[in-house]
Amino acid sequence: MFTPQGPTLRELAVQALSSTEHGYDLLAPKFDLTPFRTPGHVLDAVVDTVRPLGPFRTGLDICCGTGAGVGALRGLCTRRVTGVDFSAGMLAAARESAASAPAGAPGPDGVAGPDGVAGPVVDWVRADARALPFVSAFDLAVSFGAFGHFLPAERPALFARAHAALRPGGLFVFPVPAPPPVGSKTYLTLWGFDAAMRLRNLLWHPPFVMYYRTFRLPDVLADLALTGFRTELLPLTGLGVLPSGAPRCVLVVARRV
Repeated sequence: MFTPQGPTLRELAVQALSSTEHGYDLLAPKFDLTPFRTPGHVLDAVVDTVRPLGPFRTGLDICCGTGAGVGALRGLCTRRVTGVDFSAGMLAAARESAASAPAGAPGPDGVAGPDGVAGPVVDWVRADARALPFVSAFDLAVSFGAFGHFLPAERPALFARAHAALRPGGLFVFPVPAPPPVGSKTYLTLWGFDAAMRLRNLLWHPPFVMYYRTFRLPDVLADLALTGFRTELLPLTGLGVLPSGAPRCVLVVARRV
């Protein structure tokens, strides 16, 4: 699963026995060399689906990690993009990655590339997603792969802060894959991981919160509605379909009304 340059088994063990925040501080320098980083084809599918819903001036990546979502927002927003995370290590890696963006891509300071088109200014904020320090500041908010770090009881506060950070009419979007078939290898792997994590948190402190089977789409849509969002689901056609014809992944589009 990991490249030779990625984290060792010992490093992963130390991370897993740390708090969520400190664990990601430790993992940050090698995070992009693990399977945990959101794949480029998922980011591309989200960008292709969201772009017709714009235009967008300002974007927010909630739980930005090493900045994969910020990179997607830089292709969607014209003025400013902000990445927010509670891990100082992940933010440091994100700054470094953005500063070394390839030639032709908008730089983190919004300097124009060779084509003469200026990109959005990029900035980074350290904050807990359940206490975002923004009010009516963004047209678009995204999040990728981070919701397993929040217990179901914490989702209303998380969604409420995302709602507050958006301007009226602003969008909060994130991909949700189709659940694996019961009894499949993926289903059993995720079930086993969550069971091991629950046992770890029962026996060891501080807790490391990461669960894969607590983010069920019907519950998520209900929490978004209670928060004041109007939601719709769009198929991420670039990610293919299941044998049944259903999309492998949908994009939740939650609009602040």
